Amino acid sequence: MAVIHHTTMTPGKLELLTTWLPIRPWYRGNGRAPELTKAGGFRLDDPAGAVGIEFMLLNDSAGPTTYHVPLTYRDAPLDGADDALIGTSMHGVLGQRWIYDGTRDPVSVAQVVALLGGRVRPQAQSVSDTPDPSVVVSVGEFAGVAAELVSAVDGQSYTDIAVGSGTTVRIERVVRPAPASVAGAPVAAHGHVSAPWQLTDGSTVRGVLLAIGV
Repeated sequence: MAVIHHTTMTPGKLELLTTWLPIRPWYRGNGRAPELTKAGGFRLDDPAGAVGIEFMLLNDSAGPTTYHVPLTYRDAPLDGADDALIGTSMHGVLGQRWIYDGTRDPVSVAQVVALLGGRVRPQAQSVSDTPDPSVVVSVGEFAGVAAELVSAVDGQSYTDIAVGSGTTVRIERVVRPAPASVAGAPVAAHGHVSAPWQLTDGSTVRGVLLAIGV
């Protein structure tokens, strides 16, 4: 179970992401610096209790665009993942944390596979030990696939993660509202995860954040 500490991080997550986002191939800022605000998200638990796993939704008024950024938080560097490091931050309770792009962290990827297979429950972003019922998981043909991070490749609006057995998980990076019939219902035989977020005008929308075999 992940314990959520309501404390400071220096530098903060939005500050680190303001520097990191513009160098991503899926960033839509057209040369402008991001102007980020938190829009929503959820967490997953690491069974070993060592790695924090967060799926953050961010509004960028410089776009305007909503981005989906999976993050992991570690108490030491992840071997061989220098290119996935977003930055380091001093946590007010836990001390120095190494923050990574979660699409390149094997612990995060394993839990995404477990989520899409219906074996774990999405957790509230800011409350300890509390499932988030607003995150809808549609389980497809993925339940028996082994979890193994093989590779992660960025596209123009997504990241595709090869997880073994010829299966790919697509992480939507630029997220868009979807019709209710799509966001909460199965997509053919493929599993997917949808969640709500808040737009800059205060309205709440829902869309697909990640899906199998696309």
